[in-house]
Amino acid sequence: MRDNPITATVDFNAEGVQHGHLRLPYSRNDSAWGSIMVPICVIKNGTGPRALLTGGNHGDEYEGPIALTELAYELRAEEITGTVIIIPFMNQPAFAAGNRVSPIDGVNMNRTFPGQPDGTPTQRIADYFYRTLLPMADIVLDFHSGGKTLDFLPFAASHVLDDKAQEDRCRAARDAFNAPFSIEMREIDSLGMYDDAAETQGKTFVTTELGGGGTARPATLEVARKGLRNLLIHAGILDADPVYSHTRMLTQPDGRCFHFADTGGLVAFRVTLGDTVAKGDVLACVWDTHHLGRAPQKVRAQMDGIVIARHHPGLIQAGDCLAVLAVEITG
Repeated sequence: MRDNPITATVDFNAEGVQHGHLRLPYSRNDSAWGSIMVPICVIKNGTGPRALLTGGNHGDEYEGPIALTELAYELRAEEITGTVIIIPFMNQPAFAAGNRVSPIDGVNMNRTFPGQPDGTPTQRIADYFYRTLLPMADIVLDFHSGGKTLDFLPFAASHVLDDKAQEDRCRAARDAFNAPFSIEMREIDSLGMYDDAAETQGKTFVTTELGGGGTARPATLEVARKGLRNLLIHAGILDADPVYSHTRMLTQPDGRCFHFADTGGLVAFRVTLGDTVAKGDVLACVWDTHHLGRAPQKVRAQMDGIVIARHHPGLIQAGDCLAVLAVEITG
């Protein structure tokens, strides 16, 4: 396989705090020998566990990038044992444009792993993560939120895995993050996801969904800040006392959790995030915006559960995810 053209301006083996970039050569109309510059911070103090902390996998999600940028500014080498690698804007072109996907190649980074060293810019960045950065890490945290098109209850998530020992490690790290909700999350389509790439390499992996609507709220930012430090403490990297508060445990038993619009139109929700619904309850009505006098499409709950996510813009297209449910684990 070809070498990846990305070079790092930091030394991953050097002690102390380093701020630099991952530099990807990118020839374009306004710069024949230009580059895509992805900011990176590496903090190292001796030998110990290694954490890879990322945000901006999608460019319109902000809690993670803010919390990670703050951590890169604040964290000192003498506070840790081991290594912390911080990359707040994985898909830097998408983040700079405020888009879910890169404006350069139209590629969704979180559906392109393991990437290609000779592919599009997004594929090359994904390949560098897969073949260079992930192998360095023991524990991986990838921040997500709903972006411009979804809004979520703030939760940390892990997945059901074939390797039960790894599954237990991921679940323990998820719970240590201590978001208001902790969930065993089901993915609609895991093919090409960063999650799967990290888990396939045997890493302890945690992800989040911390709100959405294309912005960051003070409450969800605080969840991200606290969770970051709790996770580093759990990993044995940061020597401090964790801050814990009550968390509710959720699971997604099957595909009935996901609810889609059959037709496009104007969304009138009957429920809000955190509501408990019963099978058959109307979650939302979708009104035809091209004709009046027509009954709306009613999207009904396919199961009992709690509303953990909802479509954010007022208009929806046929096939869009309208709402997501989960089941609370009690006892």
